[in-house]
Amino acid sequence: MSTDLEAELQTAVEHRRNFAIISHPDAGKTTLTEKLLLYGGAIHEAGAVKARRAQRKATSDWMAMEQQRGISITSTVLQFEYRHCQINLLDTPGHQDFSEDTYRTLAAADNAVMLIDAAKGLEPQTRKLFEVCKLRKLPIFTFVNKLDRPGREPLELLDEIEQELGLQTYAVNWPIGIGDRFKGVFDRREQKIHLFERSAHGSREAASTVVDLGDPRIEELLEEDLYYQFKDDLELLEGAGSELNTDLVHQGKMTPVFFGSAMTNFGVELFLNTFLDYALKPGSRVSNIGEIPPTYPEFSGFVFKLQANMDPKHRDRVAFIRVCTGKFEKDMTVNHSRSGKIIRLSRPQKLFAQDRESIDYAYPGDVIGLNNPGVFAIGDTIYNGQKIEYEGIPSFSPELFATLRNPNPSKFKQFHKGVSELREEGAVQIMYSADETKREPILAAVGQLQFEVVQFRLMQEYGVETLLDLLPYSVARWVTGGWEALEKVGRLFNTVTVKDSLGRPVLLFRNEWNCQQVEGDNPELKLSAIAPLTFSQQSNNSDQ
Repeated sequence: MSTDLEAELQTAVEHRRNFAIISHPDAGKTTLTEKLLLYGGAIHEAGAVKARRAQRKATSDWMAMEQQRGISITSTVLQFEYRHCQINLLDTPGHQDFSEDTYRTLAAADNAVMLIDAAKGLEPQTRKLFEVCKLRKLPIFTFVNKLDRPGREPLELLDEIEQELGLQTYAVNWPIGIGDRFKGVFDRREQKIHLFERSAHGSREAASTVVDLGDPRIEELLEEDLYYQFKDDLELLEGAGSELNTDLVHQGKMTPVFFGSAMTNFGVELFLNTFLDYALKPGSRVSNIGEIPPTYPEFSGFVFKLQANMDPKHRDRVAFIRVCTGKFEKDMTVNHSRSGKIIRLSRPQKLFAQDRESIDYAYPGDVIGLNNPGVFAIGDTIYNGQKIEYEGIPSFSPELFATLRNPNPSKFKQFHKGVSELREEGAVQIMYSADETKREPILAAVGQLQFEVVQFRLMQEYGVETLLDLLPYSVARWVTGGWEALEKVGRLFNTVTVKDSLGRPVLLFRNEWNCQQVEGDNPELKLSAIAPLTFSQQSNNSDQ
């Protein structure tokens, strides 16, 4: 590697931070995202999440259905600069029906921010996504939100995180009061109290009064009981709380905890400043040739998301690429690991939700958008130099199944184009009957809302009305040995055989009991709840 390129890559990595936000629905994730953009200077005024029609729609929720329902359906990428750092914020769906999109996005993240509602504490979706972060050993930063509303005691919330998730906690700041009496936060790093003024409903940066811990004005600025409660809490924290250990943070074993209110901006700027100092920079990634550091001179990256029709006027398809090593340059040619083809990467884009602007180069940790003319699939690796394949992104077992029908024969082409493109981007898993006489696609989803999104988008983006027939199955298992293994066991009862989009056999069962019965009767049959997305399987089965 030339000394100049080595220095350039090292500097770029030092100045990059990349993170995904995970939360349960309604914890305030889209609001927090907007406030981070506000403080990062990327937007000048934030709109409420479930805004009235007169207000701006949330920046990160660009899809029509998201704006109508006030929920995040698809993950988006938001890039901005703050304090000389290039930040790649991967906003993920909070709704559990879209958890698979979140799994894929976490594969591209270096850090995770776990958002918790102060009144509700840990919720099912938060726990589920935490397990994914734990598997990937991601550093987790916790933001306890909605302190301006009635909520649980901060010490109780810290204890819940430690007991239920097995994470050590370190409170980076501490709230003064809760609900209507929430006055601000104490920054333990700087030993300063930030007293906030409520103004403009949080649409602009919050004004604050900053005083040192020993400043005699504190007793005048705070009500007496709040002041003494704060002193007692602080004494307890200093005496019984953990010491901050950034090594444990980077290993995903300790979580720095921040308290605040995204809606009113209390504590958001403090969080952003501290996050930049504590977060993990872009690091090494596991590949078929071992761990590769981001300063490896040759360019490489992987596809973690595909999105159709981000620009409805142009019916485009965009591949989201996480840059892993080397320097990306506009119009460079790269090797496509799965197909072996050489492709030119023209028209690369910097992403900001639905908005995009052309870029000339990118570095490890960055996420870029590339037009996808049907070349890319989720999990693909692109590279220069020695052949590299990064770990694939698996599909998880769906729980709901339905046949999708097109009642209008004149819309045949639009129907198949829409289904194909939505399958490619991972909006839903698509399966087909093993019986060749049955041609209708079978939608396989984690949640009911995925079905609604597919039908909505087929209508909105492709002009196709569809009918959905629910199927009586709730369990899917991939046959580990493929069709050959399935043929060896002969006829199976209490199950139906379908094939996934890569032509691999999948068994559908009415319930878990039926699945266990078939496994018990056929011990030689190996079934898996996760479909491994390996390149050899893709290329070998794509023609079936």
